[in-house]
Amino acid sequence: MKLLLPTLILAAFALTALAIAYYQGDGRHIEGLRRALNLTIMVLPLIFFALMLAGLIQVIIPKEFIANWLGGQSGMKGILLGSLLGALTPGGPSVTLPLAAGFLGAGASIGTMVSFLTAWSIMNITRVPFEAGILGWKFTLIHIASSFFLPPLAGYIAQIMFGDVKLEMFL
Repeated sequence: MKLLLPTLILAAFALTALAIAYYQGDGRHIEGLRRALNLTIMVLPLIFFALMLAGLIQVIIPKEFIANWLGGQSGMKGILLGSLLGALTPGGPSVTLPLAAGFLGAGASIGTMVSFLTAWSIMNITRVPFEAGILGWKFTLIHIASSFFLPPLAGYIAQIMFGDVKLEMFL
């Protein structure tokens, strides 16, 4: 039931877009649905395996390991490790968010996962070649140097402010 509201909001946007395409004519709504089906076929295996991995993380990695390396007791070590893992994790949100949920469900701290997601979103290593190729190495290095401390800082702030918050994980 936790995903009901986000699902309904997304459904409202999708159905509105479908209605707009229908009223534009020329079969645009059919073409849009065909493209949506093609995307679903392409992305569904990725999402399935990401969710599988997220669920399995919670049962195969010992809770003591997660607590020691990524949990609340891990302190800055966990936050720094979360930042490193986030920077090195390839893929989009359909991969990364289930991984974060799996780690949280296995006992990772809020601070560690905030640093993980922050590093993934602002300094992911898999984007460096694209960024350098399009914006140049000078800008890319400035970007990395300027944002290097943000993931650990965000994780540290999150841990101090929200470390005691109990999350309800759906996985």
